[in-house]
Formats: sequence, structure tokens, C-alpha cells
Amino acid sequence: MFRYILICFATLALAAPASADSWAQSMFEELSKDFGTVPRGPMLAHSFQITNKTQQPVHISGVRVSCGCVSASAAQDQLAPGQSTAINATMDTRRFTGVKSVTIYVTFDQPQWEEVRLWVQANGRDDIGINPETLAFGKVKKGSAPSTSVSLNIPGGGGWTIGGVQTESNYIQASVKETRHETAEVSYQLTATVSADAPVGKWYSDVWLKTTNESMPRIRVPLTIEIESALSLSSSSVQLGDVKSGAEVERKIMLRGGTPFKVTRIEGADESWSVQDNTSESKPVHVLTIKLKGSKSGEQAKKFKVVTDLKEDGVVEFLAKAQVR
Repeated sequence: MFRYILICFATLALAAPASADSWAQSMFEELSKDFGTVPRGPMLAHSFQITNKTQQPVHISGVRVSCGCVSASAAQDQLAPGQSTAINATMDTRRFTGVKSVTIYVTFDQPQWEEVRLWVQANGRDDIGINPETLAFGKVKKGSAPSTSVSLNIPGGGGWTIGGVQTESNYIQASVKETRHETAEVSYQLTATVSADAPVGKWYSDVWLKTTNESMPRIRVPLTIEIESALSLSSSSVQLGDVKSGAEVERKIMLRGGTPFKVTRIEGADESWSVQDNTSESKPVHVLTIKLKGSKSGEQAKKFKVVTDLKEDGVVEFLAKAQVR
């Protein structure tokens, strides 16, 4: 009898899963993304974040999808312990109508073989028009607080209205207003503004329009923006090329800011190297002139630091190189 009980316990132990999630699944912050109701036309983007929580190197051997309306790829396929990356997925709403669910298969072959299934879904509607397709800001300077707008058209009015707006980020302020109301069509304008303190980087977010339509209570409008540092140089590494011994050579680079600024000091000059600003006034663009006197033979390199009166991100550095012969 005792032997029979042991056999039963052993059978149950083998049949039970070791854990709710596999080692590969546990690395993902999320396994699904529902884009909600969207007008047909926009490209929807989402990044599934991954962190290697194992004590071994992890390798992503492949990413494939169950439908051609979605493309997906790994930003990085090799992860050391503790390192992070993302599976970037893009969904083309022009290629389907109605609710569409797509599976993304992420395959690992290190530290052992495993496959994780991700899921994306959207409800593409033909009865909503949006122009342009997304709230696309492009590249902007930090501190500039840019705004952009899109128009939404509902043929025949749809029998419902848009009554409010909601954002997924505290850095985004949005408003919507009705611009035209006719029997054949009702139009709205959605305006979004990104605050001046939004972080530097390229990121995606969503703006949601609230409706009185019970079958479609929210409409998603994607937002994309790339915020550059308040200061940016036309080049962070300046090559002055070959310089004859005893000769003098110069190069110019552009220093741009999101708002007007002054250059307060430039550090790094010596008896051979110097950098001068073209103006002492407060301007959004400054021209810096780098000069080298070829007094020493061989490869020359010098790092400079440019300090401005901008309160945030007001310092930049660059490297100047030359070969003196």
C-alpha cells in the first residue's frame, strides 16, 4: 500500500508544471498588447521589454509572426545576465478591417531552447478617418514644448460623439474639439503638446479619445516623438586631417540649442589648440572655430568642454584630432 502511494505521488509530481511561467516568459514585462479601436491607416508600434534574469547568457535565435500585417524584431539578440532589450512590433492597420489578433513567436536557443508567444491586437475601423495618421512630432529639442494636431472625420456622424481625451503619459497634454458638424460628416481636431521637461530619447505613447459609442468607447491615436538634448553638436568628433609641422589649420562646428543660449566658457585649450565662439550674444545656434598650430609632430587629440547658461543639459563635449607631419 505504501509503495502504491509513493508511485501516485511520483506520477502527480511529474505531471505538475515546474512553475507558472518558464524562464523565458519570466524575462518579459508583458506578453500582450491590445491597441484598442483605431482608424485604419496608422502604423501601430509597441516594444515588449525583456531583461535577462538568469545567471547565464541568453540568445534570441529568431522572431516570427503569424500574420504579414505585423512585423517584429529583437533590438538585440544577445543578452548578458541583467542586460535588457526589447522585441519591437509594428502593426499595419491598412491590411485588415475589424478585430485582428496576431501572435509573435520569440525563440531562444541559449541557455536552452524555449519559445515565448506574444500577442498583439487591434480593432481597425473604416468608419473613422484620421489625417495625418499619427501624432508624429519628429525630432524636437528638449525644452521646446512642441505641439501637433490631427483631424478625425466620422462619415454620416456615426450617431455618436467624441466627448473627451485621455493620455498615457504625464508629459503629454491633449485636447479635442469639434470643427465641423454636417449631415454627411462630423469632424474633430485633436491637439497634443509635449511638455518642456519630457525626457530625452525616442519614445511612443497613446492618446485615447472617449466616445459615446458603447461598442467603441475609446479610439486610440498613436504618438511618436524623438527628443534631442537641449544642446547638440554637428559632430562630437572633429577631424582636422593632416597638418604640416608649423602650419595652422581650423575647422568649424555648429552648436545648436532648443532655446537661445550663451556660451559661458570653453575648457581644454592649450598652446596648440584653441576654440572660439562666433558670438557673445544669446542665440539658438553658435559656430565654434577649432584651431590647431602644428607645433608637435605625430597624432594629436584634444577633448573640449563647452559650458553654456542653459539650466538643463547645458554642457557638451567633443574630441578634436589631427595628424601633424
